[in-house]
Amino acid sequence: MLDQTLPPPLLHVHGVTLQYKTREHLVTATYRVDFIVHCSDRFVLLGPSGCGKSTLLKAVGGYMTPTEGEIRLKGARITRPGPDRMMVFQEFDQLLPWKTVRQNVVFALETSGKLRGRAAHERAMHYIHKVHLERFVDAYPHTLSGGMKQRVAIARGMAMEPDILLMDEPFAALDALTRQHMQDELLGLWEDTKFTVLFVTHSIAEAVKIGNRILLLSPHPGQVKAELNSVPVDAADASSSVLTALVPPIAKPESS
Repeated sequence: MLDQTLPPPLLHVHGVTLQYKTREHLVTATYRVDFIVHCSDRFVLLGPSGCGKSTLLKAVGGYMTPTEGEIRLKGARITRPGPDRMMVFQEFDQLLPWKTVRQNVVFALETSGKLRGRAAHERAMHYIHKVHLERFVDAYPHTLSGGMKQRVAIARGMAMEPDILLMDEPFAALDALTRQHMQDELLGLWEDTKFTVLFVTHSIAEAVKIGNRILLLSPHPGQVKAELNSVPVDAADASSSVLTALVPPIAKPESS
């Protein structure tokens, strides 16, 4: 039951079970998962590979329908994808290769009907500047590094000014130094705009660094094991205690 003293949640995932079919099996990805996300949360879904965290993100995006339960954004049930939720994936090929950095961001604005013409170009440049790519506005994706491509994807998502930005392990394919730099940039961007993000990762260190709230999911099928709130970004002692709390459930192998 929701606390009536708090403002209504932006996102409410209530009792969500997600299933999908393979050629031979019906797979239960998550089982009766509950959580809420408030405006400006950096909410992290943390768990081992195969626990259903990316599947949950797809359901929030409107690409999957829960077998049980429901997902509501601003009180309205999610039944399909929409521009109020933008996805950033871990793959580098999520950009249109025949369009420049600026054109990739403008394309999302124009095809969604959000903005057109000069207004779309001005909004695109505003967010390209925020991710420090103004020198590369006319560059094509094949000329960019992996980190730069992810910055473009983040700028494209944020230019849509969605209610919530959905990020599916966006830095997982980057090398360690670039990953750390991108995490710092994301936090700097959040400090500037206070956007709401739902972030998926299997890295405990990344979850502690990125999230102000962390939901821990069990191994397959994903169920809520714990929720940690108000994790300070730069508090080493807090990070250490959180790591101690999280490691045992994640490290425990699932019996087959």
